[in-house]
Amino acid sequence: MAAIQKNHDYHMVEPSPWPFVMSVSLFLLAFGGIAWMQNWTPWLFFIGLAALFYGFYAWWSDVVKEANNGVDHTPVVQLHHRYGMMLFIGSEIMFFVAWFWAYFDVFFRWDDVEQYTRFAVTGGQWPLNGVEMFDPFHLPLFNTLILLTSGTTVTWAHHALLEGDRKGLRWGLVLTVALGALFTCVQFLEYSHAGFSFTGNLYGSAFVMATGFHGFHVLIGTVFLLVCLLRAEAGHFTRERHLGFELAAWYWHFVDVVWLFLFASIYVWGSWGVTLSH
Repeated sequence: MAAIQKNHDYHMVEPSPWPFVMSVSLFLLAFGGIAWMQNWTPWLFFIGLAALFYGFYAWWSDVVKEANNGVDHTPVVQLHHRYGMMLFIGSEIMFFVAWFWAYFDVFFRWDDVEQYTRFAVTGGQWPLNGVEMFDPFHLPLFNTLILLTSGTTVTWAHHALLEGDRKGLRWGLVLTVALGALFTCVQFLEYSHAGFSFTGNLYGSAFVMATGFHGFHVLIGTVFLLVCLLRAEAGHFTRERHLGFELAAWYWHFVDVVWLFLFASIYVWGSWGVTLSH
């Protein structure tokens, strides 16, 4: 039987087992997490986690093959991938808006008597007695410089690719991945010297949720760019076809911008006139 000829520019995805595998993995991960918290067994959680990572690898490997076969990812498909990434980043922006909202709601209304439960918890003080905030011009400033520099190196890598400079592409990505990993290490060091905990006070909860989720996004972006580095070494990217790297760069710039807002609002503005830890 002759193969069916495609007379349109869209990518009709072949039947794949990975959506089902990912669904089962996420169920095991969630159920296993509950079982672990109930002191039943941690093994279901780790089985689900391992299956989830395998599903990621297998599914994205198929996407990479589709991107490299020169048939499936037509200009129309690439355009729609860009739209999808824009919507994804938009949803991530709203995710962080929620944490900023939570922080500023407490920041501006810590002594609101109408919020009687909050008033009882804070004792009418903000931040709570004994809570030492970070000096914004110590490790937080260092991490800010790291991320700003990484935004420069990933842009360098992108422009090098557009100009056919494979060496510049390689070293730009290597430096960006290294700076992303360094940011994560510095944030772990910062958390280890925190004068407050995640539990027990509103400030600690708001701070760790906002900065911790950002750190998780930095980790994801670092892995994203590491995969791009490996693909660049394998010769997957050309001047005309490098959508995966372009979307990774978008994501990394988004992470940079979110950190600037975190640094300015939570670290700098939120620390005026209070005791700082070093």
